[in-house]
Amino acid sequence: MKRWIAFWNIMLKDMRAYYLKPPNISWGLIFPLAWTGMFYIRSGADSVDILSLLPGVTAISILFGTTSLLAVTVTFEKKNRSFERLLMAPIPLELLMLAKTSGAILFGVVNAFVPIAAAAFLTDLSGVDWSTLLPAIVMIAIASTFLGLFIAVSVSEVFEAQTFSNFFRFPMIFLCGLFFPIASLPIFLRPFSYLFPLTYGVDILHGAVHGAAVQTLALNFAVITAFCLILFFFSLKNIHRKWIV
Repeated sequence: MKRWIAFWNIMLKDMRAYYLKPPNISWGLIFPLAWTGMFYIRSGADSVDILSLLPGVTAISILFGTTSLLAVTVTFEKKNRSFERLLMAPIPLELLMLAKTSGAILFGVVNAFVPIAAAAFLTDLSGVDWSTLLPAIVMIAIASTFLGLFIAVSVSEVFEAQTFSNFFRFPMIFLCGLFFPIASLPIFLRPFSYLFPLTYGVDILHGAVHGAAVQTLALNFAVITAFCLILFFFSLKNIHRKWIV
């Protein structure tokens, strides 16, 4: 019970202390909102276009929200040596890192409903398969958060984490099928698309919103789960190698 009380307190502390930091506001909130507004304005009143754009802008909202948070919460505490005090807490490292990432996962899930709420005012969402959409949002949030964690424990400064995050985030926008099919990419770029967990999450979203998934639901969920485990494992390995003497 004490471990879970510590888990809860660490998560709440991060939410209070870091969620309104400037990098989180700019990259985690304003940037996804700007993309959502840009694409929805472009589509006008065309409900077909709005539904085709919804998976992409939802995934972007999750991706930028989660990775921006981890760049601040983990990197900032590492630089100020406050993370070292957390490492001395009598809880397993795995549980500690889950506590550090849980708030970002929740933030990513909430961020996902910004474009969904906007779309609900512009078009009919009655055809959306919510039983598939909601688990997909959660899995994308987890995968994006663990990607952000891996980046955060690989650098020393907040600005380095944000820059390194963009090295992954912007290629994902163009390679993961967010706004146009992977099949339309040049053939030499297509293999790179399948190296990103977002590709599989977006495919699930496309299937849930307008039935246009390329891979099977089981395969997409299995691969994105594998990405989550791999990213979390290598993040812990980095922490053991670089931070724990």
